[in-house]
Amino acid sequence: MTEETARYTARERDVYTVSRLNAEARLLLESGLPMLWLEGEMSNLARPASGHLYFSLKDERAQVRCAMFRQYNRYLAFTPRNGQHLRVRARVSLYEARGEFQLIVEQMEDAGEGALRARLEALKKKLDAEGLFDESAKRPLPAVPARIGVVTSPSGAAIRDVLKVLGRRFPAVPVRIYPVPVQGEEAAPRIARALELAGKRRDCDLLIVTRGGGSLEDLWAFNEEAVVRAIHACDIPVISAVGHEVDVTLSDLAADVRAPTPSAAAEVAVPDATSWLAQLHQLASRLQRHVRRRIALEMEKSVWLGKRLEQRDPRRVLQQGAQSLDELERRLVQAERRLLDSLAAGLREQSAHLTRLSPAASIGRRNQRVLEVRRRLDEAVRKRLDDSATGLTLAARALHAVSPLATLERGYAIVFDAAGNVLRSTGKLATGDSVDVRLADGDFGATVSRVAKKT
Repeated sequence: MTEETARYTARERDVYTVSRLNAEARLLLESGLPMLWLEGEMSNLARPASGHLYFSLKDERAQVRCAMFRQYNRYLAFTPRNGQHLRVRARVSLYEARGEFQLIVEQMEDAGEGALRARLEALKKKLDAEGLFDESAKRPLPAVPARIGVVTSPSGAAIRDVLKVLGRRFPAVPVRIYPVPVQGEEAAPRIARALELAGKRRDCDLLIVTRGGGSLEDLWAFNEEAVVRAIHACDIPVISAVGHEVDVTLSDLAADVRAPTPSAAAEVAVPDATSWLAQLHQLASRLQRHVRRRIALEMEKSVWLGKRLEQRDPRRVLQQGAQSLDELERRLVQAERRLLDSLAAGLREQSAHLTRLSPAASIGRRNQRVLEVRRRLDEAVRKRLDDSATGLTLAARALHAVSPLATLERGYAIVFDAAGNVLRSTGKLATGDSVDVRLADGDFGATVSRVAKKT
């Protein structure tokens, strides 16, 4: 090769740097392959302080490096571990600094979870077809439960959350704990038996079935058919609070109410005591105002009835009668005076007439006649006065005879019961009753020792 040819060849060569090569290789890989789903076993897991995950995904003959950055792995519903069989959704890339082929993982699932989800969907369709999830079968929760039963692990965080919220919102409601395991092979049958036992005892009127969050496998006991059927068959209203808000189990669907967390279940189960006390104070104030108004009305009514009773008092009636007698007496005296004045005027007129005539003989006769007339007049006046006095005396005696006081003076008595009512019959008396007896000159109390009715 000549020197000129060598210089030309050098100018035509495109010499790559390693950085350029790795960068273009990354672009080719990322643009040439779509987003992929891969399945394999996790190994070489690393968790640096940055929060990213670095691991290898391998099968029987090969492995590939993987990276899952923090913005994706913070949504994981489980904690990945070495040896775990995973299914990942990732894009193919290249780590340019070391020239390493790798996968950038955006989604990760437990490979065993896929089978569980398929099994879950099949069981869900079966139970839904039987009507176990029908909304029409849901029962209302009691407004204030007499006792709450909690079916959960006695050592888990869920029971602590439930008891804390119940103690804060309504500490007066007692709680009975039905201790059961919440995961593992024994969990489902134990939970189902606890629900059946609670239904037989009937010592609670509300049940909470709960546990904390976890993977689908951790929560699987609450997807078992036995537990779902036990919740549906339970005679007591059931609140299901399994896992976190994003977790939905078949127990949640079968329960009467589904709560997103154990704390939320406690919130739903009981009212807020503080709010109730505020309402109670309001009702007490309204009741006090109503009672005051009622007392005022009754007092006004009592005063009015007292005035009516005073108007009908026998003493007042007698006083009015006496006043009427005085008025009659006054009118009688005036009538007598007018009569006497009229007679006197007639006498004077006759005397004047006689004086004018003045015959001596007739004067004597007329004097005698005048004397006779005067005598008869005096007798008539006296008789009229005596008759009026006699009538007045008889009227006074008749009025006095019908007076209750006169009756008392004749030896009679008026008997009143304990309420102050006049007793007119022995029908309202019983041996041992207290009565008041009024006589003409006073009254005294007595106790009934015998009651006899006329036959």
